[in-house]
Amino acid sequence: MLADPVLLLTIAITAFYGLVIGAIPGLTALMATALLVPFVIFMDPIPAVAAIVTASAMAIFAGDIPGALLRMPGTPASAAYTDDAHGLVLKGQAAVSLGAGVIASAFGGLFSAMVLTLAAPSLAKIALTFSSVEYFWLGMMGLSCATLVSSDSLLKGLLSLFIGLTLATVGMDPVSGIPRFTFGSVNLLSGFGLIPVLIGFFAMGELMRNASVPVEDRPKLPPVGPMLGPSLRGLGAHKMGAMRGGLIGTVVGALPGAGSDIAAWISYAISRRGTRRGRAMSDDGAVERITAASAANNASLGGAYIPATVFGIPGDAITAIVISVMFIKGINPGPTLFLNQPEMIYAIFAIFFLANLLMIPLGIAMVRAFGAVLRLPPVYISPVIVLFCILGAFSVENTLFAVGLIVVFGVLGYMLEANGIPLAPAILGLILGPLIEQNFMTTMLKSRGDLGIFFDREVGSWLGYATIVIWVLVLGARTVTSLRSRSRS
Repeated sequence: MLADPVLLLTIAITAFYGLVIGAIPGLTALMATALLVPFVIFMDPIPAVAAIVTASAMAIFAGDIPGALLRMPGTPASAAYTDDAHGLVLKGQAAVSLGAGVIASAFGGLFSAMVLTLAAPSLAKIALTFSSVEYFWLGMMGLSCATLVSSDSLLKGLLSLFIGLTLATVGMDPVSGIPRFTFGSVNLLSGFGLIPVLIGFFAMGELMRNASVPVEDRPKLPPVGPMLGPSLRGLGAHKMGAMRGGLIGTVVGALPGAGSDIAAWISYAISRRGTRRGRAMSDDGAVERITAASAANNASLGGAYIPATVFGIPGDAITAIVISVMFIKGINPGPTLFLNQPEMIYAIFAIFFLANLLMIPLGIAMVRAFGAVLRLPPVYISPVIVLFCILGAFSVENTLFAVGLIVVFGVLGYMLEANGIPLAPAILGLILGPLIEQNFMTTMLKSRGDLGIFFDREVGSWLGYATIVIWVLVLGARTVTSLRSRSRS
């Protein structure tokens, strides 16, 4: 089945398509998948699924390219390590930064494909045991990452986090359906979309910062040198971080509704906290964090297919589209698929291996092409970037209001960074705020207000205790550091 020329041609075309879409700020992997639907419904089942698998995997990685070269993440999953990647580029290590991303992304995808092939039924059963309690604690644990990925100032990190959580409360109440903080605007009923906020904070904010600096004082992007050799050596040096990221991405991806964004943030935060302080500020520490988070990004895609193929339950929005396409093609995902059409399900698993192996040469080629374009004068590049920012915001929300939002959040992001307030916790709060609120309110309704339910379930209680331990350790470490600095002064 894999030797079919039509299938191989489909994988090659959609790989290039996914790389282009993912490299444009604001055009996400989900959008790349959705735009493919009108075409794949006319294909045979295996090429149709292969097109979506390949395009989404390539788009997730391609978001790293503008993140590293422009400090403008192409997809939300790339936002976690954008500062580290861009910092390495400015130091003349573009090959190391982007090479680590492409090799780690391929490794994470292959890791999740291996787990998907060997242990899909077992992991799917675990994922299905999660209730609103476990999802609440999972969100709180992810929210704790804000203190781990923020700057040395805990206060500024928490301020940024609360800004993100405040933005997440705008719109309809997830339980009662009552409008909140909309000020009578119909456009705010659905809240602030992640893509306009992300484009505003990073892309528009970065353009404003560049505009305030004279052209001759702006840092010049160095040429991208050889990537394959250094990136393979980097993967060898940070293989434990890559494996940890692959494991985190696979597990988080298998949880319905979690997705690559949360997987990347958790993996990045664990890697950052697990690095010694002196090494955390070094280039090697940045490469380790990029490797771990990039591996988690792509591993989450394979993890999302675990409940989708075994039980027919989508792990994320992309697998929801895949399940819809499979039903249109007369394929019913679930346990009977393994019994009645095993050759089809294992062909889908094999496509994961093929797509992620193809990511290495095509990803390197895309990095070089993108880097060559960016060496043009800024007077030509900046208007094109603004155009794509507007296109990305409008295509997601389908309103001119979203275009106005990227300007507003661009100004806000510029002001926050000018005062040393990190943007990463705000994005994390916007992503996890709705997840935490909805699952908290659902749990409270089920227990009739009894908070003890959050520690009644076995898995939920362990996640809760682990989250509380993280809080205590972080606050304790920050307190000890503060007392030591005062005693020295």
